[in-house]
This record gives sequence, C-alpha cells and structure tokens, in this order.
Amino acid sequence: MTSLGGRRWWVLAALVVILLAVSLDLTALNIALPTLSAQLGAGTSALQWIIASYTLVSATLLIPAGLIGDRYGRKKTLLGGLALFLVGSLIATLVSSPAGLIAARTLMGIGSAAITTLAMSVLVVVFPPEERPKALGAWAAASFLGLPLGPIIGGYLLDHFWWGSIFLINIPVSAVALVLGFILIPESRAASAPRPDFAGLLLSTGGLVAMVYGTIQEDEYGWSSPGVWGVMAAGAVALVAFVAWTRHVAHPLIDLRLFADRRFTGGVVPATLLTFAMFGVLFVAPQYFQAVLATTPLGSGLRLLPLIGGLVVSSRLGAPLVKRIGPRLTIALGGLLITAGMVYGATTTAESGYGLAACWLTVAGLGMGLMLPASMNAAISALSAEQAGVGSAVVMTVRLVGGAFGAAVLGSLLSAGYRGRVDVAGLPPAAAEAARAKVGGGLAVAERLHDPRLLHSARAAFTHGMDVTLLVGAGIMMFAALLALILLPRRGADEAMGNGQSTHEYVSA
Repeated sequence: MTSLGGRRWWVLAALVVILLAVSLDLTALNIALPTLSAQLGAGTSALQWIIASYTLVSATLLIPAGLIGDRYGRKKTLLGGLALFLVGSLIATLVSSPAGLIAARTLMGIGSAAITTLAMSVLVVVFPPEERPKALGAWAAASFLGLPLGPIIGGYLLDHFWWGSIFLINIPVSAVALVLGFILIPESRAASAPRPDFAGLLLSTGGLVAMVYGTIQEDEYGWSSPGVWGVMAAGAVALVAFVAWTRHVAHPLIDLRLFADRRFTGGVVPATLLTFAMFGVLFVAPQYFQAVLATTPLGSGLRLLPLIGGLVVSSRLGAPLVKRIGPRLTIALGGLLITAGMVYGATTTAESGYGLAACWLTVAGLGMGLMLPASMNAAISALSAEQAGVGSAVVMTVRLVGGAFGAAVLGSLLSAGYRGRVDVAGLPPAAAEAARAKVGGGLAVAERLHDPRLLHSARAAFTHGMDVTLLVGAGIMMFAALLALILLPRRGADEAMGNGQSTHEYVSA
C-alpha cells in the first residue's frame, strides 16, 4: 500500500525480526536438549514432547490461522500470535519442570502458526507489486539465517547463563515487534472468507496428537500396552473421520483434491519425509556431541555448521541443476546423498572423533539443500493462482507434521537402542535404574560414581542407538528418492520448474 510511504519498511523490519526469533527458537532448542535432560530431569519422551508440542500445534493451526485472519482481521490475528509467542517465551524462562516447558512450548506453537501465516499476508497487503520481491527476499533471508545462528546463539547462552536464557531473547524481540505492528500494520481482511472448519481442526489435531503420543510412549510401555496401541488406534480413527468429514464439508480445512496432482504429491511427500529425517538428525546429533564427545553447548552448535554449510551451498546449486536434469532427478540425487551421509554416520562408535561426524553431516546437508527446494517447487508448481495460499499452507502443514513424527519416532529408536545396550551389571538397583531411565542417565551415574566402565558403556550404548536411528533415517530417505522418481511426471514438473524462478524462499519454509 503506497499510502504508507516509507513506514512500510518499518513494518517489514518488525516482521523480519519476529520471524528471525521464531526460526532461531527451534534450532537453538535442539542444542539445549542435553542441558534440559540434566537440569530438568527430562527423559527422552519428555524431550520429544518439548519438540513435538511446538511443531505439532504450529502445523495443525497454520491453515486455521490464515482463515481466521482472512475472516476477522489479519492484523488482530498476527498481533494475537505475537502476544502468545511472547507469553509462552516468558513462561518458558520461568518453569522448572518438563510439563511446564511443554505447556509453554504449546503456547509458542500457537503463536508461531499465526505469525508464520499472517505475516506473509500482511506483506502482500502492505507492499505494492513492484516492491514485493525485495520484501519477500528479506523475509526469506530471515528464515534462512535462523538455521546457522540458532545453534551458535543458543550454545553461547547456555555456556554463560541458565537454560531458560535461550527463550529470554524472544521477549524483547516479540515486544518490539508487537508495538511496531500495533502502530504501523494496517488492518485488512478478505472481502468474503468462509467460516473456519473447527470440526476438521478438532479431528485432525486430536488424531495427530494421539498418534504422536502413542509413538513416544511406546518406548516406555511397549506396543502391548493399551495406553499405547489404544491411543494410537483412537488417533487413527480420528484421522479417518477427518478424511471422511473433509470429503463432505463445503469448506474443508484441507482440500484433499490437491493430492490428486502427481506434481503436488511428488513434491510434498519427499519434502515431508526429508523433514521427518532432518528433525531426527537435529534431535540426536547435539546429544551425541555433548554426551559422547563431551563438548559444551556452544561447541555443539558450532559442530552442526557442516550440516548447515552443506545445505546452504547446495541450495544455491539446486535451481541450475533442476534446469539441467529436472526436478525428479534432482530430488532423487538429494535423497541419495542424504542416504549416503546417514549410512556413513551409522558407522559411528564411542571412539569415533568429530571428523567422521563432520563428513556425514556435510554430505547429508548437501543432499538436503538439493532435495528441499526442488521438492517444494515441484509442489508449488502444481498450484493455480487461486490455490496458492491454501496450497502453500497445506505443504507447510504436512511437512511440520512430518517433523513432529520424526522427532518422536527417531527419538524413540535412539532411546530403545541405548537401553538395550547400556551395561548396568554390578550397579546398585537405584543406580542401575537411573542409568537406564533416560539416554543421558548412564553418563550422569558414571560421573557421579567415577565409574569408567559404565561411562564407556553408556557412550557405546548411545552411539549404537544413534547408529540405528541413522540407518532407519537412511532407509526413509532412499524411499523418498524412489517416490520422487515414481510420482513426479517426466515432463510436466520439469517444464514448470524450468522457468528460472528462485527457490530460496522455500528452503526453510
């Protein structure tokens, strides 16, 4: 809107700052997992919920947040999301239990969904078409910078302050963005917007939460427990009911007809499986650095840079490669590189040094940088102008759900692999139980008892669990590469993707 004059760049500054805070938050938290395990007494299931509560809530609310903003006012919804993110961050700095942190992360996830969805809509309203590419470029850069900065900033804060400091940075940033947004952002809403599908939201959210809950609890209680299979069965029934409801309601939460297009499905499915594996890597790698290599949180963040570096480098090469060989082969090549990296990472032992980790993380990062932009653009290319908004939200929703399941499933594999290998023979019953209770338990007990045998056993057990996790992730990525080759058409997607449009805005979406 040209009537805003130069003030619209202040609007952009406010939106970019809060987006950077949102993107920093998730990657910084992964560095804090070992610290949370030690200082909050959080076991693997609690750590999985600290991650999954945020991503699952954010994923399921992306589309409803957009519909609510269109119907009741984008500015109101965005500022409400900012306020919730601020309050959740404040609570997170004050809580002293895993349950309290999970509740705070849930609030932050609700706020994040509104911020992510509505800020893009505000940019479209505020900036005229000739200035929109520059604004969207700044928006994309903020998302992209969160990847490398999150682990480094989070590691520095953890090295110098208490664990809650990783959330403290969100408070002034959110407050400034809230004030600027209130003053500068114009209110807007759609001329006609359908009533949000709250029944569909309830069914989909309930089903997904139940499935994730069962997956996380399986490691503790086993598949035979009614609290596991019963909850997962209820979740499956809710998701089936959601699909049935979606087919008959006039304005569904998700238009399932999008998945009938092979370009859309061939892009979304590999991107979702990649997010599944990527969240698993970010769950286990920082814990490996701190538990086995005995690094500081800052050192752990710096040791993730090969993954980020590989991703950044190959994402720059992705668009030219798509023009040359097409999206099918680009996605498949990326999947094979990730597979190779994870298989190499699965050779890690307790005696392995950082050199091996740096190599497999670099190779995996190179594959991610090729695969994710090409997959996202393949999906987006299938959307008409009328479908662009809701279609993009569907892509992000499915990917974030995949991320929540990735942290849950691969985290459970890590825990199961550890518990099956840690040697607690000869320990007093209480110490033995503490050593097996959580992934880092054996290390804490070994340090307390000054037991070098248990320390070596715990580290070997951790690397075994990580190796199993990486091998499963490698299988998933091989499957993703094959699906891209099978689902994506040979010509249609290639032509749509070969028009030279930039893909960088989708790298961190």
